[in-house]
Amino acid sequence: MIEIKQASTKKELEQFVKFPFSLYKDSKNWVPPIIKEELNNFDSQKNPAFKNAEAWFFMAIKNDKIVGRVCAIINWNEVKELGNSKLRFGWFDAIDDEEVTKALFDKVFSIGKEHNLEYVEGPAGFSNMDKAGMLIEGFDRIGSMPTNYNYAYYPSLMESVGFKKEVDWKEFEIIVPNKVPEKLAKFSDLLMKKYNLKLLHTPNTKALLPYAEKIFDLMNRSHEHLESFTPIKPYQIEHYKNKYLKFLDPDFVNLIADENDNLIAFSIIMPSFSKALQKANGKLFPFGFYHLLKAQKKNNKATMLLIGVAPEYMRKGLTAIIFHKTYEVFVRRGIEIVETNPELETNNQVQALWKDYNPQLIKKWRTYRKYL
Repeated sequence: MIEIKQASTKKELEQFVKFPFSLYKDSKNWVPPIIKEELNNFDSQKNPAFKNAEAWFFMAIKNDKIVGRVCAIINWNEVKELGNSKLRFGWFDAIDDEEVTKALFDKVFSIGKEHNLEYVEGPAGFSNMDKAGMLIEGFDRIGSMPTNYNYAYYPSLMESVGFKKEVDWKEFEIIVPNKVPEKLAKFSDLLMKKYNLKLLHTPNTKALLPYAEKIFDLMNRSHEHLESFTPIKPYQIEHYKNKYLKFLDPDFVNLIADENDNLIAFSIIMPSFSKALQKANGKLFPFGFYHLLKAQKKNNKATMLLIGVAPEYMRKGLTAIIFHKTYEVFVRRGIEIVETNPELETNNQVQALWKDYNPQLIKKWRTYRKYL
């Protein structure tokens, strides 16, 4: 018999967060989150997303053991402001058992029906800053901090409860040349002069902080046309600054401004923290910070986290400037391999950015939809 329990107390939420650690204990490719950060993300007093969102956390119990989990989320900004009558689901993990999956999603579906929503979609989080998508290709490769990793049987479980493909996301691997391409450097310099642009200097984290709001504002403007994008609200910025800033090396952040100091393009890249997070095993203390700091300072692999270009500068070649400055950092820091962040399969504009760099498709994720 399968019991579904709603996690609401601190102890129950800890069980919810820690379940994947047992599920993936024999996996070489799963990358664990930081437990404390996951708990903060689910705390309505610490995550400002709860100002306009509700969440329900469910665990499946079989033979006195937790065998699955899922979170149901209503983002009221999305429902009321964008007109998407949608219930999100996220943080789904389960053993390979269709009955367990059905029991969990019956609870999810009941939440959607109770609130008169039209469909369920996921995996997704509270906003676009949370992990999204279910891995459907690339199970043999190590996961990353910004993405989900799951076992190969997960897509079958989704189909077993009636979910169908909504959209796929692609991730590419690029081998970094050992020197900055001369053609790219010349074109970049030409564009900088043509549009009277400049690179903003942020030598340390303190210097980067004042630009956080401008980065999120530009991200909202440059991504608003994309499917399923929900804007980051001003009150959420502080939360995401605290969550991600410690992982950012200002050397890997490029900020481009116009002659009036208005931010018009940016890129944020991170050294790969996959192996460091595996060593930390969910904890920053006593040694987790050491592994993360080591990965930040000495690494041959990086992950493209975010790229944004102001709408009025799109299709003017500014990505050449971003790539030029990025390659300079890669060559200087010894980065040999770059993984792009997952990109919507329909986002041809972004995928066209990599065409000159021999990109290799390495992973695919899928978001699913089911009408209620």
